[in-house]
Amino acid sequence: MSIRLTTKSRRVLAVVSLASALAIVATGCGGDDGGKAKDAGSSSSKPAEGDKDTGGDTAAGDKVDPNAKLAEVKGRDGLLLVINAVKRDTGGFITVSGEIKNTSKIQLNASGMEGAESALVAKNPNSVAGATLVDQVGKKRYYVLRDTDSRCLCTTGMLSITPGQATPVFMQFPATPAANNEVDFTLPGFATASLKISG
Repeated sequence: MSIRLTTKSRRVLAVVSLASALAIVATGCGGDDGGKAKDAGSSSSKPAEGDKDTGGDTAAGDKVDPNAKLAEVKGRDGLLLVINAVKRDTGGFITVSGEIKNTSKIQLNASGMEGAESALVAKNPNSVAGATLVDQVGKKRYYVLRDTDSRCLCTTGMLSITPGQATPVFMQFPATPAANNEVDFTLPGFATASLKISG
């Protein structure tokens, strides 16, 4: 009789342990979103098939209007930089969004826009990390933000651009003083553009 009780006790213990383990796994797999659905505008979301790509999301998750052209700047070999938005964000930074188009008839390499700083170039190949903003009123130059490992808060890993195609880009900079809403924007390989900050 003691053998039956021991076997039965082991079975009950195994079932309880299995149920506990499944509860822990189910809890671990659930998202920590407080019961809220995921934001449809997050940068990881992809447009549904048939939707027109509107130039990608900015780092803040805002859609860029491809029809809003604040500036068009010619670059090397037929590259064209189109700036669609320059926005002052609540986090204390400025986001510049746009796209780089290949207006030539040949495949163009997207390198050379990383700047000249060796640590930045090494950590951000084929990026727009070399971009700068100049506040002429405050006489100050602003560089693309980066983390402690020199990874920029900007578009990286751009591939070559086929003729007639465009690659969406964004760059984040420290915010200029609130009173100064006009800046000069420079990206290596392109001419300088004067931009007005919104937001």
